[in-house]
Amino acid sequence: MVEGPLQGYHHETYVFPLADEAGAASTARWKCREPRAGLLWFDRRCFDSEEQLLHALSGRITSIPGITEVGGLRLQRFIEGRTLGALRTSGRPVPGPLLRQVVGLFRELAGVTPETLVVKRRCEARDRPESGDTNGFLERLVRFTEESVYLSNLDAFATLFEDVGVDGDTFKNLRKHVSGLTERPFCLLHADLHRENLIVDPERRLWTIDWELAMLGDPLYDLATHLYLMRYPQWQARRLTGQWVSTVEEVRPGGSKGWRHDLGLLLDYKKAQSVFTDVIRAALSLDPEPGPGGRRPGRMGGKLHRILTEAAVPLGLESVPAPDRIAEALVRWRRTRGETGTGARTGP
Repeated sequence: MVEGPLQGYHHETYVFPLADEAGAASTARWKCREPRAGLLWFDRRCFDSEEQLLHALSGRITSIPGITEVGGLRLQRFIEGRTLGALRTSGRPVPGPLLRQVVGLFRELAGVTPETLVVKRRCEARDRPESGDTNGFLERLVRFTEESVYLSNLDAFATLFEDVGVDGDTFKNLRKHVSGLTERPFCLLHADLHRENLIVDPERRLWTIDWELAMLGDPLYDLATHLYLMRYPQWQARRLTGQWVSTVEEVRPGGSKGWRHDLGLLLDYKKAQSVFTDVIRAALSLDPEPGPGGRRPGRMGGKLHRILTEAAVPLGLESVPAPDRIAEALVRWRRTRGETGTGARTGP
């Protein structure tokens, strides 16, 4: 029996069992996915196919669900379990045994180097800086945010961006703020390790899903992204960082070099990136006539105020509008642009 569609952010997923060669039903279930209509991509993608990448990583990253091929179509095994986010919501500490498995995942990622991973890539040559060029790596991410998130949506969202206090000059401030990173040898990055992409099975084993944003690059960027998305308590973030440093250095010497200075800068980039993506998402998510539990302007104004406050330093913002002013700006945008059906556009 087919189960689905199961809603994810980027895909609708269908889950089903497969019979073995003798025709007997298997206890394992498999999944296939289709992109959701009206999909918003706010992150640069590197590899041509997630399934091809996972096939190449078989035996190297042990927390990846299995891959099988049926009629030329590669399917991923469906992990029976719950997301880490369902077990431990954002801000709560992660149990020690699971945290050790997260560190183990980082160990395996650090061992996958650019020269040992042969998979078709979709990104252009200019988006592939040489291993060690951490400044070039981050510049490509900044440029993607500037060109494919901010500029490509400026016609629709210019007044809203202005009302919340950001414009093209903020990218000049951001580049200046995050410059001067230490060189580090590159490795494979998952680049989207948050609680909903970590599945805990009934045996308390941790599995890693949704590798579509994976890339080759600065290992410290993967840690920064993970810390930003996970929202660990401060004491656990410090503990994980210490374990990450020692683990990565064992596998990829130099992979943590300069981390005390650079980790904060990479976290600042993630905070800045969030401003541009979340302003668009907030505007598009407002309910025309929100009922109980709907996305109300006041609620979204408070959320964007927190995000802008976090990013004020890297973006060079002298002040951040109050939550009610941001809510008013969202309402104005909806009245002037939302009724026309304007949506967001992002690059590949």
